[in-house]
Amino acid sequence: MPNINTMSESKYLKQSDIDGEIIVTVVKVGQRNIAKEGDPAQLKWLIRFEEFQKPMVLNATNRKRLAKACRSDETDDWTGKKAILYVDPDVEYAGEVVGGLRIKAKPVEESKAKTTGDGGGHFDDMEDDIPFVSCELGADVIFRKLRWAHE
Repeated sequence: MPNINTMSESKYLKQSDIDGEIIVTVVKVGQRNIAKEGDPAQLKWLIRFEEFQKPMVLNATNRKRLAKACRSDETDDWTGKKAILYVDPDVEYAGEVVGGLRIKAKPVEESKAKTTGDGGGHFDDMEDDIPFVSCELGADVIFRKLRWAHE
């Protein structure tokens, strides 16, 4: 038997369109009147992803999350950027837990993630701004040498 969420077609992305976490690519952000014919205008922000034919209604929470994921508050900067689209079962609407679509930042790819310290050069390549003092000296000698170096 079909699920009731798949029985009615929607012009916009909804929870039943998403299975798990999906990496999406921003194509376009814009406003559109989503009111039914004959009803007063209801302008909403929409976002279109490369991976889906239908746009997603972009609520305030997801706008903020997408700005963070794209590292910019300017929507023109979002084109071509990637994020993760997923269903959050804990989204509340009008005091009810109804679930909803959410966006989060795409994690840094492991191949690009820094896992070792070999990108920072070698100890011998560092500039010597602080005079090296042997640890074998007593604390009073080290203090006098450091004080002398800054006078």
